[in-house]
Amino acid sequence: MSEAMKILILGGSGFVSGTLARLALARGHQVWAVTRGQRALPQGVTGLAADRHAGDEFMAAIQGAGVHWDLVVDCIAFEAADIEQDVAVLTSLAGHLVMISSDFVYDASRRRFPQAEEGETTALGYGAKKRQAELALQAAHTGRMAWTVLRPCHIYGPGSLLGCLPTHGRDARLLERLRAGEALRLVGGGHFLQQPILARDLAETILSLPGCPAAASQIFCAAGPDIVESREYYRLIAAVLGVELQVAELPVDRYLAEHPEAEPFLCHRIYDLSKLRAAGAAVPATPLAQGLREQVEHLLAH
Repeated sequence: MSEAMKILILGGSGFVSGTLARLALARGHQVWAVTRGQRALPQGVTGLAADRHAGDEFMAAIQGAGVHWDLVVDCIAFEAADIEQDVAVLTSLAGHLVMISSDFVYDASRRRFPQAEEGETTALGYGAKKRQAELALQAAHTGRMAWTVLRPCHIYGPGSLLGCLPTHGRDARLLERLRAGEALRLVGGGHFLQQPILARDLAETILSLPGCPAAASQIFCAAGPDIVESREYYRLIAAVLGVELQVAELPVDRYLAEHPEAEPFLCHRIYDLSKLRAAGAAVPATPLAQGLREQVEHLLAH
């Protein structure tokens, strides 16, 4: 869809949603965001203050705006009830609903390499909740409102902290540690394969979905163009700083025994993007080295 759109973002003050809002505004779109009003929105975004868990308040804020949106992006849907709420409120008010899911929906012990959209899903934790939300959307009657689900893997970029593995995931002190020559404690030595996606690339994909008929009623993997070992992710960050990466290996079995919740991180996370490409949507293309340099420079500047 090349013309200007009216876009509603649910959860518009976060990392992904903020990146999406700024890109959409730069492209000439009009942007609204539903938030609880606790954090500032990007300049130019029209805020709709509501807590999605207060059903009447959520509905009143959206219906009260008096807008029919071309695109609604739910960045915060976590369980089936959230999607059921979206469908109940938005079906007559939106042309296309995009749900941001997660690659954690896949069963970490039964992945394929690369992983396509069809695959064994988990029954545990965060990923199971996201999968239930997906299923609720697949089962819903959405009338003329199209829908698409995106399953991004590790999302990085300006506006977030760096780090893709325990014990240095979203580590606020990562740059400090690297500059000091501290060895990063990487589970499995950081040899798990990753395919990180730059938040701006994810936003580009989202904006390409309205008016893309082949994307309607579909679920897509969303990942970047480069597949690297996790330690290479950290090495690229160190290279921007002009230092050498030092790694201390943590045994996988021992770490998982103590932290079973970390299982979704401790597997190869690589994806088949052929379905996304065939649909005609924007496919993430920013090289990992370039995206990480942007993020490191943004953190240093701020």
